Amino acid sequence: MAKKISFRKRWGRRVKWLSVSLLLLFFYASWQVWDINRIGFSDDGGKADCAIVLGAAAYHTKPSPVFQARIDHAIKLYKEGRVTKVLLTGGYGENAKFSESEVALQYCKKKGVPEKDILTEKESQTTQQNIIEAEKLMLQNGLKSALLVSDPWHLKRALAMTQKHGVEAEPSATQTSMYRSEKNQWGFLLRELYYLHVWRLAGE
Repeated sequence: MAKKISFRKRWGRRVKWLSVSLLLLFFYASWQVWDINRIGFSDDGGKADCAIVLGAAAYHTKPSPVFQARIDHAIKLYKEGRVTKVLLTGGYGENAKFSESEVALQYCKKKGVPEKDILTEKESQTTQQNIIEAEKLMLQNGLKSALLVSDPWHLKRALAMTQKHGVEAEPSATQTSMYRSEKNQWGFLLRELYYLHVWRLAGE
């Protein structure tokens, strides 16, 4: 007759496996957080055909502080000669008269970027769509490489999307992110950790 395992032993095994699982989950999440930071703050100083500016909110005719920081960084890349075109993404927000990219276009022109060197798309609403529409513009204009511009903690997910869609891109994060407080940075980082895995599970 098989020897019965006591309740205490069964419970002990469950606690042990739960502890091991939680420890592995902790190490995995910690590694992902480290990698999000690593990618977000890596910029090798290289050149590319264009800078892809990932969309963010616009308030009527003004870019939000977050969006403005991204646009300013792309303008800096252009003026430093690291890119020859600025590619602006972002469609229409709710009840918006102007698309995010149209607002960004006017901002770039005021900052001295010639309109002939600016490309815009007005269809995208998400990061995934930003990348898809940017790829179309790159193909139409014979652009083969890009520097991907966004906040540091956004770039791992965005870069994974460019790789999935065959866009040759390297990260170049804003150096003046509006997410300045430690609380806001951790909030953005944890949201990105969540959205990265939602995107991967969705298999888009």
